[in-house]
Amino acid sequence: MFTRVAMIGCGGMARHHLRQILTHFADTTVPVICEPYAEAVTATADLFTSLNRPVPHNEPDLEKLLVDYGDELDAAFIITPHAMHHDQAQACLGAGLDVLLEKPMVMNAAEAKSLMATRDRTGKHLVVAFQGSLSPEVRTAVSMLRSGTLGPILNINGLVWQSWNQFTVNTWRQQPMLSGGGFMFDTGAHLLNTVSDLAGEPFVEVAAWLDNRGQPVDILGVVIGRLASGTLVTLNACGDTVPSCASEVRVICSKAMLRTGVWGGFLKIQYHEKDGWKKVPVPPSLGVWEQFQAVRAGRIENPSPPEVGLRMAYLWDAIRESAGQNGRPVCLENGNQVIG
Repeated sequence: MFTRVAMIGCGGMARHHLRQILTHFADTTVPVICEPYAEAVTATADLFTSLNRPVPHNEPDLEKLLVDYGDELDAAFIITPHAMHHDQAQACLGAGLDVLLEKPMVMNAAEAKSLMATRDRTGKHLVVAFQGSLSPEVRTAVSMLRSGTLGPILNINGLVWQSWNQFTVNTWRQQPMLSGGGFMFDTGAHLLNTVSDLAGEPFVEVAAWLDNRGQPVDILGVVIGRLASGTLVTLNACGDTVPSCASEVRVICSKAMLRTGVWGGFLKIQYHEKDGWKKVPVPPSLGVWEQFQAVRAGRIENPSPPEVGLRMAYLWDAIRESAGQNGRPVCLENGNQVIG
């Protein structure tokens, strides 16, 4: 399916996605980008030139871009600081574009509900770029867990770690007004989302502690939660460790245990300790952009709709509330916080 996409934000992560798109998808063109920083514009132009693709025009004003180029576009890929996601996605949907939106979708549950309303009003597609929810490993795990063959979920334990603090100092990721949080809301957003996806039901009680380690945002975090069914959940995020970036999520059921990563990447099952962990076969990964294209073409249901962003936003709102009260439990009803 031919797609003309505007790249909103052209930092390092955006250029990573752009390289994949320009290298593997001849049916995708980028007529325009929206990037206010000259260094990022130059790096993006160099990327297009190195791949023998036409260098797009840069219009740093999104409102003007949508007026001047709206008729030449089908979609927008938004990869900007977290605080900008809601307004930018709302503007692009309102201009009649399908939107692929980098995680975390928004800053809070109120913004998530607002975007869902805009999606419903415009009838356009909104896909959240959570690699976990878009991965064949997590989708396969969800299918296995919902089938009932593994028995009820008893416990979920998730862990993510990265030398995040070292490379985010003096960047927008450690500016609370732009980032909305630290490691737990940035890389840790994958942990929150994937565990919520695997759980398949809302949290009803959350206790959390966040440690800034002298920085403006959280670097370490731990969450204890209880799901509607009574399943117990622990989440641990460490953003200040040896050079590394990895994760593991264990789902313990009454008849088996599953292991995967917050980005997918692997899926293993164990029925009995003596049998060890066995690899679970999964379909080939389609990648973020290919799945966005498939959603737009109607070939697949949206595997990561804004409802996943709302689910994570409810959890993040509760985490912030609890951590702000030194771990005091926060109770939720249907995702909504009811007791602080």
